[in-house]
Formats: sequence, C-alpha cells, structure tokens
Amino acid sequence: MSDSQTVSAAVAKLYNTYPFPPEALLDEPPPGYNWRWNWLAAHNFCTGQKPQRQDIRILDAGCGTGVGTEYLVHLNPQASVVGIDLSTGALAVAKERCQRSGANRVEFHHLSLFDVEQLPGEFDLINCVGVLHHTPDPIRGIQALAKKLAPGGLMHIFVYGELGRWEIQLMQKAIALIQGDKKGDYRDGVQVGRQIFASLPENNRIVKYDKQRWSLENNKDEYFADMYVHPQEIDYNIETLFELIDASGLEFIGFSNPSFWDLERLLGKAPELVERAKELSDRQLYRLIELLDPEVTHYEFFLSRPPLIKADWSEDNVLLAAIPELNPCIEGFPSQCFFNYDYQIVNLSVAEFEFMQKCDKNSTIAEILAGVELGLDGVRTLLQQQLILLTPA
Repeated sequence: MSDSQTVSAAVAKLYNTYPFPPEALLDEPPPGYNWRWNWLAAHNFCTGQKPQRQDIRILDAGCGTGVGTEYLVHLNPQASVVGIDLSTGALAVAKERCQRSGANRVEFHHLSLFDVEQLPGEFDLINCVGVLHHTPDPIRGIQALAKKLAPGGLMHIFVYGELGRWEIQLMQKAIALIQGDKKGDYRDGVQVGRQIFASLPENNRIVKYDKQRWSLENNKDEYFADMYVHPQEIDYNIETLFELIDASGLEFIGFSNPSFWDLERLLGKAPELVERAKELSDRQLYRLIELLDPEVTHYEFFLSRPPLIKADWSEDNVLLAAIPELNPCIEGFPSQCFFNYDYQIVNLSVAEFEFMQKCDKNSTIAEILAGVELGLDGVRTLLQQQLILLTPA
C-alpha cells in the first residue's frame, strides 16, 4: 500500500475498533439543534438572507457514526443527505442511528474523502467536521470536496488548532513511546494512556489540562482513543489554516464562532491598541487573537463556491419591503427571554418581542412596523443578532 493508503487503513482500523462519536442511539429525533447543520440558519449566517431553495443536497463528509448526519436530515426536512466514511464499523452505527430516529432521507457510502468524485452530482451544503486533520493529505481532501460543491453552495469545516492542543500532542507522543512495537494496537494504547493519567501527579500540567477541558468526554474509551491514540493528526495555526483554505480554491466566508475572533474581547481595556490593530489584514488580526488567546483548540468556518449572493439591508426601502420570519434555531420563544441560534440567552424589549411575534412569513416589515412601536434600527438589531431571517421583496 502507498503511504496514504497505509494511513487511511490505520484510521479506519481505529474507528472500526472505537466507532466515533459514541453518542446514544435514540428512537426519536435528536434533541436541540446545531445551527451550522440547518440550511436556513447557516445560509442566513453567510449571506444575511433566507435561501431561495430548501430542496437541497447535503453531503456529510466523514460522517462517522452519523451523529451530525442525523441532525442534517431532521433539521432540513426538504433535503436529501448523503453520508460517507471509511470505517465500516462507524457506518453500521450511522445506518442504525438514522433508521431508528426516522431520518430516512439519507444514503450512506463506504468512501474516503479522496474518492468523493464517485458520488454523482454536486452538493449545496457539505459538512466536514473533525475529518480533514485525520487524513494523510488534507489539501488533496479539501480539493476533492471543493469539486463537489455547487455554485453558491456552502462548506462547513472543523479542524484542530495546534496552540490549544499542545498538551494533547505531548500525551499522544508519550503513549506512543511506551507502546513501542504495540503502537497501532488501540486498545493497548487506551490502557497505557489511562495508566499514565492515573500515575501522574495531580498538579501535572497535562493532567490539569485534561481535567479542565476533556475529562467528562474522555470517560468513554471512544473519546479517549480519538484524542490520545489517533494514528494521524495534523494541527493548524492561522497561517497554515489559510494555506489549506487557499488551496481549496473556494471563498472564505468567515468563522462560525465569530465571538472568539473579536479582538475587543481581549483588548477592550486598551482601545488605542484595538484602533492600531485596524491596520492589520484580516489574517493578521486572526493571528494576533490566537497568539493572545492560545486556548484555541479548533477552527470552524464556512467556505463557498462563488457566486454567493449576499444581502444588503442598508437602504430603508429595501428593508421595509422584506418579509421576516423567525430563525429556526431558537429555543424558548415566545418569551422575551430565550436561547438564540448559538444557545446564548437573549432578552428582548417589549417592542422587539411584539415584532417577532408578528413574523408570520407573509407580512412585510413595513406592515408589521405599522402595528408595533419598533423602528428600523430595532429591526436591524434583530437581524444582526440573527433572530430573524429575511426574504427580499
């Protein structure tokens, strides 16, 4: 086998031994939501408006045991979904998971990212979470996926960050050294790793980091193995991340956790420094933020194949003619206090609450404002918070 095939076989062996993620199978749709897997919410995040179509094709690239796949089906009732993975063990769990919860608009294929061209047609949304960094050639992987993305389509990617995973890297190397010739025996690796953690002093940096960040998940061997005995992992920083993104040939839309990339979160007490940082390019600014907050363990972001049409609501007459509706990824509404798309608590004013109650998918903003005491600035605030989606006139 080639080096690439050898790595892929080792990764498949890990996930056949420990199918991942090990979430429970349910006989009903999964609870809650992840807005990144909801086409309406994700498209609105990237473009500022509701998509024209909902009967789309979705690819879950590296679907594992189907946790994300299941959500993609249930959160997008008009979409058809395809899941691919190189682990037959994980795929078997994914098929059972979706069958049991009634996620019946999905098909699965035993494929690696590198063979995705074997699937017919293009996809409007590609989900690739926790996968590229485990391939032997992430650039080849992202380029293969990019070829399957339809014009105007979105790709959501999640890859590891090196700064926040430094202690994990140390433990990975320590386990491999002790395993010696048994490296690749993943059950032995988990046993060795757990013995190390049980033996190290409580004030050990690696132990403290694991307890602070990962210990609840790592009670399960599947999580422990995925983190500490994985045969292939490539971690990124902002500079190497954008080398990967540039190689895709796609447009970078933005990070899907934008609050982390707000410099004022870190330097708000020094507005003169924030002002000086405005001279930096976007990429330099991202690099500055991760250097100042090296807890970053991953990067999650959207890419698109042009043309992706983005809305401009700056003109009052255009905004007044739009038809608003509620973001599908909110919880606890109708109430003035509820969870937004990102599970953050929102507190509405009386006028904002009344406006959102009248968002019936038929009335224009002008028609709604005629009956509530809210101005266009208030509507733009709701839009900025992504509490409403707009359809242009």
